[in-house]
Amino acid sequence: MPTSAEGASRGAPHHVDPAQESVGATTLLEIVQSSLEDSKAEDVVTIDLAGKTLIGDYMIVASGRSERHVGAIADNLAKHLKEAGITDVSVEGMPKCDWVLIDAGPVIVHLFQPEVREFYNLEKMWLADRPDSPQSA
Repeated sequence: MPTSAEGASRGAPHHVDPAQESVGATTLLEIVQSSLEDSKAEDVVTIDLAGKTLIGDYMIVASGRSERHVGAIADNLAKHLKEAGITDVSVEGMPKCDWVLIDAGPVIVHLFQPEVREFYNLEKMWLADRPDSPQSA
């Protein structure tokens, strides 16, 4: 099971608080998924980033029904992370709440209003198979 420290060594963009190291990426993922369920986030998709990028271990894409719902989901998630001792969290996009990014190191969460999610279609990009490497002759 990867830990936050492993996520950091894979290229996570920020420092991992030593108190966070005891929370592994899988446990962090469970905290995030539980919080999203509690907040009634819609169309939650979890993407395993292993072998695709160094930015984290998991990406979650979810929707809220409105600007207010997206903001409430983000606030609730930040509260749950803090309660779990996860303090090194970056949140972007809160004023407008059409797309909120929550970077918790090994787990990155994108919260969208439905029309914005459809426009950017992150799932298609991140769930697509990587093309095979060109073979040299």
